[in-house]
Amino acid sequence: MKNSKKIGLALGSGGARGFAHVGVIKVLEENNIKIDCIAGSSIGAVVGGLYATHQDIKELEEMVSTTDWTRFISLLDPSFKNGLLHGEKAMRFIESYIGKIHFSDTRIPFAVVATDYKTGDPVVLRNGLVSLAIRASMSVPLAFKPFEHDGKLLVDGGMSLPVPVTTVREMEADIVIAVNLDGGYFANSTDDAGYAEMAFRSLNMLRYNLAGQIVKDADVVVTPEVGHVLWYNFVTGKECLKAGEKAMVEMLPKLKRLL
Repeated sequence: MKNSKKIGLALGSGGARGFAHVGVIKVLEENNIKIDCIAGSSIGAVVGGLYATHQDIKELEEMVSTTDWTRFISLLDPSFKNGLLHGEKAMRFIESYIGKIHFSDTRIPFAVVATDYKTGDPVVLRNGLVSLAIRASMSVPLAFKPFEHDGKLLVDGGMSLPVPVTTVREMEADIVIAVNLDGGYFANSTDDAGYAEMAFRSLNMLRYNLAGQIVKDADVVVTPEVGHVLWYNFVTGKECLKAGEKAMVEMLPKLKRLL
């Protein structure tokens, strides 16, 4: 069904919590609500890229439900400079699903957000190989090495634009649906933490507050209850998917009124 207005989807960062994005897309499809453009940060770029490339929610759902995500251990390619992981194996893992497709060839207009390491500014990527852009956007500080692209050193998109609402607006969407994975962050807050956990928690706090401000400019804000899921716990895929479905169903009446 063709929408009366152009709908854009802004998929937020959040590691393993990003499987909730699949549930959101699934509900939109089930209600015949066409997605006209997508922008993603970090894990939002991964899910957004997969859907924009194949436009097949069943394939995405099957991937979340059946893939042995403990395979992520095999993606460890240690680096002892600027980050723990090189990221090349992670990029090849992504390419095993989407191939070496260019932005110009995706079925749905798609954009990826990364962050300029030197300036802190968001960098919107819409040209070249989708897999390279996703690799840049998922370069979580302290985990992955920054990614050099077009003369810039890029890190995780969640550092500057954890929910890329403005990017979707620039793609001329009439209605922006923002999926904020950081809304329930403090559901996982504890008093005891080692130094590494404190570092990641500090980044999460900054993203929590930044995302809260950014989504105020969206028309519909979907906030799956995934705050208790650790960013690296990829075996919670089915749980996060269901949380995304539930959150999107709750926002359907508002979206349908806007349409």
